[in-house]
Amino acid sequence: MNRILITGNMGYVGPGVVRQLRQRFPQAELIGYDTGFFAHCLTGATRLPETRLNRQVFGDVRRFPAGLLQGVDAVVHLSAISNDPMGKAFEEVTLEVNHRAGIEIARQAKAAGVHSFVFASSCSMYGAGGEGAKTETSSLNPLTAYARSKVLSEQDLAPLADDTFRVTCLRFATACGWSDRLRLDLVLNDFVAGAVAGGRISILSDGTPWRPLIHVLDMARAIEWAVQRPAVLGGAFLAINAGSDEWNYQVRDLAQAVAHALPGTAVELNADAPPDKRSYRVDFSLFRALAPEHQPQHHLADTIAELRDGLLSMGFRDPEFRSSRLMRLRVLTDLRESQQLTDTLYWAPAPVAAPVPAEVI
Repeated sequence: MNRILITGNMGYVGPGVVRQLRQRFPQAELIGYDTGFFAHCLTGATRLPETRLNRQVFGDVRRFPAGLLQGVDAVVHLSAISNDPMGKAFEEVTLEVNHRAGIEIARQAKAAGVHSFVFASSCSMYGAGGEGAKTETSSLNPLTAYARSKVLSEQDLAPLADDTFRVTCLRFATACGWSDRLRLDLVLNDFVAGAVAGGRISILSDGTPWRPLIHVLDMARAIEWAVQRPAVLGGAFLAINAGSDEWNYQVRDLAQAVAHALPGTAVELNADAPPDKRSYRVDFSLFRALAPEHQPQHHLADTIAELRDGLLSMGFRDPEFRSSRLMRLRVLTDLRESQQLTDTLYWAPAPVAAPVPAEVI
């Protein structure tokens, strides 16, 4: 690998991916491409994550400069409107950014001679998963704009793959764990934040839905594997569940694990809440077979402890954290309300200063 492009590198997952790729490919040129919505959302970072890159380019994936792909060996495509609340608030933009723009970048990458295209997909496409653990051949049941965008992207990436253009779609479990740009709008992170800030975890359901989890740094390890995956492992196109069978949990069990790590934490269930249809367990045996050296290394207890200690080191005590910049939808809302972003999530043009009248002598 001589040159790797990472789109969406300035989000929650990107800093760990950049660190992993820099360690694995120390001589490679690493290029980041990001619109910068969340660049300022740093959490306890000892250095700017982008200093590990050779270049950081700012831009919108909907206006991607094809020339940036010249000489690139692999593209890691992280860029997305990245969760269900944002997808609900910006449904058409989600499909435009997550699906249409991503496919156009893949087409441009293939035309430019890129060999490996890694797409950050999601297990959320299984939606209402029923009782059995979902494999890669299970039926898909996306329930949100975010999940639908991942299904559509996989469908349109498949015909692009061939002997010269290898496509790997990593269907990630729900992310968790510490990052240089921490998000608290993720189930485990939210629970730990609630316990640290107010000694209380509020579950917005009856606690029965299933969620598979993966530490954000284990996502980076999976991406490193996918970047260099030979076609003999899975073929030219591979969509694969990325995570660990041991990390399938019901939401109430996650809450109890957090409460155990932070004694005195109260867990509140909403027994009257309507059923959360987003419930699925996932089978990760194919990932275990194809990537034995890149299996998840983190465990639930140490991830909870890491989040707890990281938040405490920041002096985090905000009981209203769901209205803070640690929630991605809140960041976008603030940028729109300050007229820095348009309704379609483009950066607004900078205002033109009024000319200064010439001094009359």
